[in-house]
Amino acid sequence: MPVTIPVYQVDAFTLGPFSGNPAAVCPLDAWLDDDTMQSIAAENNLSETAFIVASENGYDLRWFTPAIEVDLCGHATLAAAYVVLNHLQPDLDVVTFATMSGSLVVSRDADRLSMD
Repeated sequence: MPVTIPVYQVDAFTLGPFSGNPAAVCPLDAWLDDDTMQSIAAENNLSETAFIVASENGYDLRWFTPAIEVDLCGHATLAAAYVVLNHLQPDLDVVTFATMSGSLVVSRDADRLSMD
């Protein structure tokens, strides 16, 4: 059965469109198998595609390049935070991501995001 997955393309490290460092962000209800996420990342053909799944303490986050899964990606984390803080949960000012590299926290300060 086909599944519809939203895909956001976010330009990090910029104030305007068509600049900065682009990443795709795919919010999921539950994890897909690794091969499917890898295929989605390859089709997006950006340096990274971030996949997020809501959890008790924020979101779980994984990053895929068109070829492999990676352990850490700053600009795709900021892109994922942008999607959460502006589209999925705009009432939040802080989002915590659980990753294979540990916990990453992104905070909103007016129109800027900062990661700890």
